[in-house]
Amino acid sequence: MTLHDVPLVMLDGRRTTFGEFAGRAVLVVNVASKCGFTPQYAGLEALAEGYADRGLTVLGVPCNQFGAQEPGSNEQIEQFCSLTYGVTFPMTDKVDVNGEDRDPLFAELVRQPDQRGRVGDVTWNFEKWLVSPEGDVVGRFAPKTEPDDVALVRAIEAVIPG
Repeated sequence: MTLHDVPLVMLDGRRTTFGEFAGRAVLVVNVASKCGFTPQYAGLEALAEGYADRGLTVLGVPCNQFGAQEPGSNEQIEQFCSLTYGVTFPMTDKVDVNGEDRDPLFAELVRQPDQRGRVGDVTWNFEKWLVSPEGDVVGRFAPKTEPDDVALVRAIEAVIPG
């Protein structure tokens, strides 16, 4: 199985696979609405808008495993994100990113070392993974890494197809 084969359930309940994004770079971010890093939604939306035509998709993945900071239903999450931060990028159903019920997407993503060489469990909300258009995980960025961080932007520009 490749990353493109991984099943996804989108926030609206639609079933697909990660392969829906084949040919595009994807920045996968585990997100939460009540986290100190939640204002990063604005920067993520700016990335999504600024690089959409060049081949980047931002994919938000809500998770409630860190301090119960994503308690809402899918409808509440969508409403909060769109009304508060103008989020238009795709988001999945709320999932577990760690533990026994870890979503298959994160089973693959956590194999990627972060900038310090650490692999394994997701550390907190707003950790980020960059996936190449071919479906290879090429970068992992700490939750504190802002969407406009120079290292993140350089990594995106190195893999976007356009």
